[in-house]
Amino acid sequence: MDVSDITPQLDQLEEQLNKAQEVLEPLLGDIGDISGKLPLLDKAKLYVLVSYTIESLLFSALRLNGVETKNHAIFTELTRVKQYMDKIQKLENPPAERENAVNTEGDNKDIKAKLTELIAKEREKAAAKAAEKKRPAEDSTAENSAVEAGEKISKRPKRNGGKKKK
Repeated sequence: MDVSDITPQLDQLEEQLNKAQEVLEPLLGDIGDISGKLPLLDKAKLYVLVSYTIESLLFSALRLNGVETKNHAIFTELTRVKQYMDKIQKLENPPAERENAVNTEGDNKDIKAKLTELIAKEREKAAAKAAEKKRPAEDSTAENSAVEAGEKISKRPKRNGGKKKK
């Protein structure tokens, strides 16, 4: 690669840097006056953007000079400024708040289904208890019919309940 080949690009870069300097000079000259008139969030944005501009220009200059920028302090500064930019962006555009709305229709369906299930179980239990009560009654009717027929039904002897007589 010949040096004469990049001379036009260097001249163009110099012109663009001069234009950037002219545009940024009024901003950087009286940044305190400008920021004093701004609201707090806009002031923070201004300072962060100016810092980012300066840091990125330094980063570019180091890269052009062949310096390893990944391990350079300028890279950590750029990362820090980007974090500030992210924080400001989060303040400007807060995440949408979640709605704590209850799906009453769906909940009512779930409750009704569970209640129906519980009622059915209770009815089954009541029917089972009623059936158990009928069985001893049926046995007693069998005893009554046996007595009527003249059969003797053996009964258990009564116990004293473990009490001693005096």
